[in-house]
Order: sequence, then structure tokens, then C-alpha cells
Amino acid sequence: MMDTATLAGLDPATLTDVLRVAGADDFDRWHEQIRRTGGCSDPIRLTGGTRTIDPTTKTVLHAYITDHEPGGTLRLACGNRRASRCPSCAWTYAGDTYHLIRAGLVGDPDKGTPHTVRDHPRVFATLTAPSFGAVHNRPGNRACRCGQRHGEDAPDLGTALDPATYDYAGAVLWNNHASDLWRYFTIYLRREIARRAGLTQTAAREQSRLSFGKVAEYQKRGAVHFHAVIRFDGPEGPDSPPPPWASMGLLTDAIQAAAARVAVDVPPAGDQPARTLRWGTQLDVQPIGAFGHGEDLTEQAVASYVAKYATKAAETTGTVDRRVGNKEALVLLGVPDHPRRLIEACLDLHALYPDRKLREWAHMLGFRGHFSTKSRRYSTTLGALRQVRADYRAAQQHTALGLPDPNEHPESTTLTLAHWTYAGHGYTPGESWLAASIARDIQLNRETAREALHDQIDLEGSAA
Repeated sequence: MMDTATLAGLDPATLTDVLRVAGADDFDRWHEQIRRTGGCSDPIRLTGGTRTIDPTTKTVLHAYITDHEPGGTLRLACGNRRASRCPSCAWTYAGDTYHLIRAGLVGDPDKGTPHTVRDHPRVFATLTAPSFGAVHNRPGNRACRCGQRHGEDAPDLGTALDPATYDYAGAVLWNNHASDLWRYFTIYLRREIARRAGLTQTAAREQSRLSFGKVAEYQKRGAVHFHAVIRFDGPEGPDSPPPPWASMGLLTDAIQAAAARVAVDVPPAGDQPARTLRWGTQLDVQPIGAFGHGEDLTEQAVASYVAKYATKAAETTGTVDRRVGNKEALVLLGVPDHPRRLIEACLDLHALYPDRKLREWAHMLGFRGHFSTKSRRYSTTLGALRQVRADYRAAQQHTALGLPDPNEHPESTTLTLAHWTYAGHGYTPGESWLAASIARDIQLNRETAREALHDQIDLEGSAA
């Protein structure tokens, strides 16, 4: 696990700590704990224990305490969804999001949706922010307005051509109200559907339901936009077919009309004028099944796209993934000019709009909503997926201890009493280096397994 060349590059204090941890008698158990967290970057440390009791005889079947664990603590994964904070936990979150979104597209009875949802009209819609000023971009084969041809990863992309005229205040206020824009969009969408179907809103609700799953993504300019899977269902949700009038064309037209109607008014305050916030004109609605350019927009591609951005946030624009207390901190953190100006706008506007909590969400460039959300009947929930994983691990633990599996033998119930105390989080410098090495090994194993699976699928396809 330890690379000698990499070790040589460590500072003396970290190297000493690495050798201390690796040379400890309980290193194997520590290593096992970290692998069970998936190589978590910032694990939660707990002290305490559990007792498993037969409720009939009051016999203690198994007892566990953390006194004999490395450092006297049990380490659990932090569960942070942000890839910038913890890549391993973000990988798990992305996987759960993928299965949640995919279940609502292809169906999965174990996840609350029948396979017949594949026959329901469903689209992939992208709703964007309006312009707040000209920015550096890559307009096809043409040069940017600045006269240069920017590379795909050029740092100038998305930054203002003229910072003096760019509406930074408008940009962060738009981000701050983006969740309100989405809420009004869903309201107007149902109204537009009823109008196009020639029904009252009550009648339309009695005959059909809308389900959606969405994710927020930051453009390089720092503006949030939403990607949403929107699906027509019958009156009972995904278990019933939509009515004959609920067509793909009607859904597409209603989305476009609803987005155009949405308006959120922001009152004037101080030196800020009154504003009416709207969606941008770059609305894209694609039937799930094909892009407009001939490529297939498969359920898997949509689910993968949504899952990818569920673990990202504003840090993709150059800002930080933690709260910022003041403007001076931005200089110390080395935040680039464009996101720095957006954060400064949040800090300046906080006093004018205190109820919008712009200071608290300055590091998110004003956005304060959830990054991934879904309607109740779209498919399963993240909580349910986590519970399945927890039940699986509990069954493994019962088998290892020789205890009856409660899922297979419900009559053989046991009672588990637990007492846990929070003891901190994170690692020492040496532990952090070793955990990162474990995480890289786990990631390499995952990539190898994925490649082997793809090779097997290709072979089966060739044989067919």
C-alpha cells in the first residue's frame, strides 16, 4: 500500500505519523475500519457499544464496545455528498442518485416503480438563467468576443468580459431565488397542461400526475441551472397509464409555456433597483430516447448525467466549498476574480435582504436550495436505498456472529441496545495519507471491475 517514492515527498512530521500508524499493533484493524468506510476523507469517530439480547431469555447474545478499537473509537463514513469534500462518500451518493433516477425511467418494482413507466411520456428539460452580462465563451468554431479562441479548459471561460458592467448583484439574487423559480414553474406547468388538455385543473389532476427528478448544476459563469426528468403518469402515479391526451408534444409545449410565465419580483433595497427574475431563453426540452442531433438519449445516459452533478456544487466555478466569513478571507483562499466578485456581492447584499441569508450562502454564490430533489411518486428515496444497504450489512454481521437473520427468520427476533457518543471526526496527518492511499486502491478496483464488466458485455454482444 505504501509507495516509497511518495513517502519520500512527505514532510517529516507527516512521515513520522505514517510510520507510527503503520507500525502499530492494531494497524490491521484500523485498515479494516477505513476500508469499510470506502476510504472516507473525514470519518466520524464514535465511542460506545452495543448489546444484542434475546428478548425471551434476556441472554446477551453478543456485546461490542469500542475500548479495544484503534484509538478507542469506531470510524464511520461521513456521508458528505460533495466530491470536493469526500470523493468516496460522494461516489456512494452518486450511485444512489443514479439508481433513483434510473428507476423512474425504466422502472424497478423493488424501488416503487413498475416497468410500464418506460411507456409514459418523459422528457429531459434544462432550465437556465438569463444573461447578466457578456462572458468569455466558445461560440462554435468562431472566436470569442475578446478575439481569442479559448481551449476547453481555459480559465477565462465564463468570466465577465467587462467586470465593471457585469450584473453581479443580479446574478447572485437570481441564484438565491432559483428554488422559487422552480416552484412557480411546477405550478404553472400543471396549469398549462390542464389548459392544453381542455380541462379544469381539478379534472386534469384527477386524470394525470406529474413526476420529476431534478439536479442543480453551476455553469462556468456561476449561474445555477436545473436539469429535470419530467414524466407523465396516470391518476394513481407510476402504477397507472397516463390518459390518451397526455402526449409528449403536449408536455413539451406546456413546459415551454410554463417557463415563459414564471416571474419572481424582488423589491428595491438600498441602491438596488426592483427586479423581476425570470428563466433564461435557453430552454431545452428533449424527449428521452433521442437527442435532436440523432444520438440516443438513453435512460442510462440521463441517470448518469444527473448523478454526476448531484455530487458537485459551486466549487466547480472556482469558489470554495465552505462558508466564507469576510472579504479578506477570499484573498487568503486565492479565489479567482469572477467568483470572488460574486461572493462579495452576496456579502454586500446581505444587509439589504437579510431574510435571504446571502451571507450564509455566499460560498454557494447565493444559491440556497437542494441540489437534487424529486417528487414523491417519481421512484424510491435516498433513505430507502440507504436502508437496503444497512439491512444488507446487518445481515452480514448477524451471519458472521452466528445470529439468526431477522429478514429470513422474523420469528427469531433479537433486541439490540446501543449507546454511542460523538468523539470527533477526521484523521491525524499520517492517517490522512494512509486513508487516501486506501481510497485510491478502492477506486482502482472499482474501475477494473467496471472495465471487466464492459468487456464481458461487448463479448456477449459480439457472440449474439
